[in-house]
Amino acid sequence: MSAENTQLNAQSRAEQKARKSLISLGLKPVNGITRVTFTRGRSMVFAIDKPEVFKSNNSDTHIVFGEMAVEDMAARAQQAALDEQLAADAEKTEEKPAEEAQVEEDDEEVDASGVEEKDIELVVAQANVSRSKAVKALKNNGNDVVNAIMELTM
Repeated sequence: MSAENTQLNAQSRAEQKARKSLISLGLKPVNGITRVTFTRGRSMVFAIDKPEVFKSNNSDTHIVFGEMAVEDMAARAQQAALDEQLAADAEKTEEKPAEEAQVEEDDEEVDASGVEEKDIELVVAQANVSRSKAVKALKNNGNDVVNAIMELTM
């Protein structure tokens, strides 16, 4: 079985008819194109990876076949910014010497009454601080975990 027959079997009947009629109109296949993108506005991108492109002999018209994927550039930019921020935070924590981290953990014992243990553990894990600092931050913020983490990381 040739590659062309395998490709035709994967196509729908309507797509096969459309291709046949386009080729009969004199459209020639264009090789070497790996990706086609269409932009709509500033944030929406319609992309076709591994397209099959045909060009009309009479004009500068192209016909593109392939699976289209919708990409939201705003979401992609937001994700890239988040990844960059996480990488910067990781570098910042790596720069802290191990000795300094050990000294932080040996801070004095703090009265943890009125503060839930799971909240303390969450703040310690998220803010990379000692237990005593986490308890102090939780008490300063009325047991609000989010504000305690923000206080310790900002």
